[in-house]
Amino acid sequence: MSNTKPSRAEQEIDRLLGIYPRGFDLSLDRIARLLDDLGRPQDRIPPVIHIAGTNGKGSATAFCRALIEAAGLSAHVHTSPHLVRWHERYRIGVKGGTGRLVSDDALLDAVLRAETANDGQNITVFELLTAVIFILFAENPADAAIIEVGLGGMYDATNVIANPAVSLIMPVALDHQTWLGNAIAEIAAAKAGIIKKSCPVVIGRQDEQAALDVLTETAYRAGSPTQTYGQDYFAFEENGRLVYQDEDGLMDLPLPALPGRHQYANAAAAIRAVKSAGFRLTEDIVADAMKSVSWPARLQRLRSGDLIPFAPVGSEVWLDGGHNPHGGRAVAEAMATFEERDSRPLYLVTGMINTKDPKGYFEAFQGIARKVYTVAIRNSDAGLDPVALANDASEAGLEAAPASSAAAALSEISAEIDENEAPPRILIGGSLYFAGNILEENGTLPE
Repeated sequence: MSNTKPSRAEQEIDRLLGIYPRGFDLSLDRIARLLDDLGRPQDRIPPVIHIAGTNGKGSATAFCRALIEAAGLSAHVHTSPHLVRWHERYRIGVKGGTGRLVSDDALLDAVLRAETANDGQNITVFELLTAVIFILFAENPADAAIIEVGLGGMYDATNVIANPAVSLIMPVALDHQTWLGNAIAEIAAAKAGIIKKSCPVVIGRQDEQAALDVLTETAYRAGSPTQTYGQDYFAFEENGRLVYQDEDGLMDLPLPALPGRHQYANAAAAIRAVKSAGFRLTEDIVADAMKSVSWPARLQRLRSGDLIPFAPVGSEVWLDGGHNPHGGRAVAEAMATFEERDSRPLYLVTGMINTKDPKGYFEAFQGIARKVYTVAIRNSDAGLDPVALANDASEAGLEAAPASSAAAALSEISAEIDENEAPPRILIGGSLYFAGNILEENGTLPE
């Protein structure tokens, strides 16, 4: 199994993690001061698609990138968190190509420059690494910059962007309550902080009316032209195709390459956002993007790798980083859809961190999953103990047992499965950090 040696840039980031605070300290003062000392690189980056939300940010980012690249243009992309390597957070756009993860030399150089400019002042590592976004994106030409918020919106370090080409807010749900509040309206207000005066806003599908009310009211007060899912633009499946509609008319498209019905609304939000940002999208361009889009650990089918031989022969192994009740419901719906198409027993292999709601996540799989195996997350102080996590699954009405590793869990499933029934469908997930563990152990790192 893969055990990748840290690169020079990763070693430097690890060193910084031992000096500066980890996590988040929601304020813009420190990052603004650092960027001023760096010559305000955030003012020299390409037009920004700024993306916030509780769920769907990563998928929307992937769709936006696919759309821009299908149009023959280039896009820088920032995502957070990474799955295996820090380099995944910084994708550098390439004209006429699919972009590339930042080189180790370029990442190391940008990290050192941010640290030097900071000169030992109070700051978090996340803020230093946010400054790296702007250094890299300002010094490499591209047609667009797609920047995913790290946490919240209003006081997230990425929110130094003064005039985004569009602010895209994906579904808002309960998550990160320690930082953002315990009510949907509070969390929505934090996400709405990326809305800027008179700059276009796209609101993705919202399942909570309280969130939609806050987002629309904030956009109205900012005088921002707003496009809202279900009101100004729509997407639905018809005859095995994706139909997208806005004021410009209908597009008849292939279903997205990212599985799951929840991706239809995510794709629609990205289409609307890219259009609102001023990019021209023809039906052919959008169709190409729907076919080419990819995003690791979002219902990713693992077909080969070091872990797969531990699973029963002929089984389907899926990986998904969804980690809260809203994300659990989305992926459980996808699993139920797969079951309608091809009946197989469903097993879960789950690892989670202690800031989530495990019981709420597992409840989505009642009546769907046969059994849960719980596994510790490697290299995380926040990982839940597998025994405690198995108890959470049991309280949610699922049969559950702890396992020493993902490989051990897959082996347990292999020993348990009845040879006379269909090979199982196995969903590995519960955390993006756990998904990163799996990709590394499987030897299938994101590219």
